[in-house]
Amino acid sequence: MQKTLNYPLERIYAEITGPEDAPPMVLLHGWGSSAHLMRPIAEAFQTDYRVYALDFPGHGHSPPPPEPWGVPEFAHLLEMFLQHHHLTENVTLIGHSNGGRIALFLASCSPLRESIRRMVLISPSGIRPTRRPSYYVKTAIARTLKAPFQGLPTPLREKGLHWLRGTFIWDWLASSDYQQTEGVMRETFVRTVNFYLTPEHLRQINIPVLLFWGTQDKAITYEQMKKLEEALPDAGLVLLENAGHYAYLDNPHQFLQATRYFLNHS
Repeated sequence: MQKTLNYPLERIYAEITGPEDAPPMVLLHGWGSSAHLMRPIAEAFQTDYRVYALDFPGHGHSPPPPEPWGVPEFAHLLEMFLQHHHLTENVTLIGHSNGGRIALFLASCSPLRESIRRMVLISPSGIRPTRRPSYYVKTAIARTLKAPFQGLPTPLREKGLHWLRGTFIWDWLASSDYQQTEGVMRETFVRTVNFYLTPEHLRQINIPVLLFWGTQDKAITYEQMKKLEEALPDAGLVLLENAGHYAYLDNPHQFLQATRYFLNHS
């Protein structure tokens, strides 16, 4: 994560609440979300913590990155954010979905990993799922459609791929999250969702991690959560009944109760 990012930190939107001398807590939203949807967590803990909730580039009030990014770039930006705010010890990270993926990567290999004391992750992505046959069919079709453009000079190739991405069949192949992106965020989405944490990454995370999964979650599977729990050296999984992918909003009482207990005993 040593690549220099052409993204001034002053362009990052952040909501900062709580006493200045309180322990730091950083909230990381998921793909297509923002700090706004993390406010219930911030409001619940802002009495005892200095809470930082930021909008990642291309989300909320933060403008997109100047070029397509992947998880290492987002993690490096978070690293810069922590350094800028002098958050170099006793940091609690709370991440939802893609925010959890970024948190896991940061905690596994960042020079600042020692500053992170513990993590609370709600349906974190980044664990490779078991794919249905339809996924591989769509992937093969997409690869075939892109093949004629790969040998063209760069300007023609980009124009051709841009045209392809605007066709009806590409919309059918693409996920709804992909369809909602545009410009540089489309390639950023592709790079991000196709990034998976390795067992080597996860073995490096030796801090306490509390995992949450909503029993009605359609984006992340129970199998993925169990794989993550078993791969992390010190992790526990809490199931939130009748909650979906935004389990912390669907079942806030159980989420906050378990999180408070974890923070007070870890």
